[in-house]
Amino acid sequence: MPMYKKSMLILLLLLTAAAGGSLYGYSISDEAVNIEAKGAEVTGKEENKISKNEIIVYVCGEVNQPGLVTIEEGMRVADAVNKCGGVLPTADTNSINMAQVLKDGMEVKIPAKLVTSQNTNGNINKTSEAGGAVVQGNSLVNINQADNKTLETLPGIGPAMAQRIIDFRKENGSFQSVDDLQKVKGIGKAKFAKIKDKVTV
Repeated sequence: MPMYKKSMLILLLLLTAAAGGSLYGYSISDEAVNIEAKGAEVTGKEENKISKNEIIVYVCGEVNQPGLVTIEEGMRVADAVNKCGGVLPTADTNSINMAQVLKDGMEVKIPAKLVTSQNTNGNINKTSEAGGAVVQGNSLVNINQADNKTLETLPGIGPAMAQRIIDFRKENGSFQSVDDLQKVKGIGKAKFAKIKDKVTV
């Protein structure tokens, strides 16, 4: 075979090998991109699934530990309240639907009972639904129901002392008598003497 024909044959073989290698590399590259894209798509679906399984609601009012609660989607008011440590004895559970299905961003407010009591003078004392507890008739303050602002109307009781009274009854339960106020840190004989005739239980 003449020399120039051999050279042409070798050149043709080299060109064919180079072209085949390029096509193979392109095929692998295309496959890698497709796999990566599919993997990203699955990850996105998983993230969406996680976010849809949980919701956040705000529970306040007559519960032990009010605040934001994260629960599973489809759960009910009772489930959120239980996550807050349950309701206080002052809660009016008949005024709220405990079976209501919750939605993300909802506020669940547990109202207080409308409480009536009778003091030693036979006067009827009424508290407000919000627990304000400024009693009517003789203007006595129910120390088991009063909120911070109401307690601050008493002589010598500022914001800090009002909060101590509320914290005391949360930790120890309702006051059994007016004299129990002296168990609250900071309420001595002198301060108690000023407020004992203005409060009731």
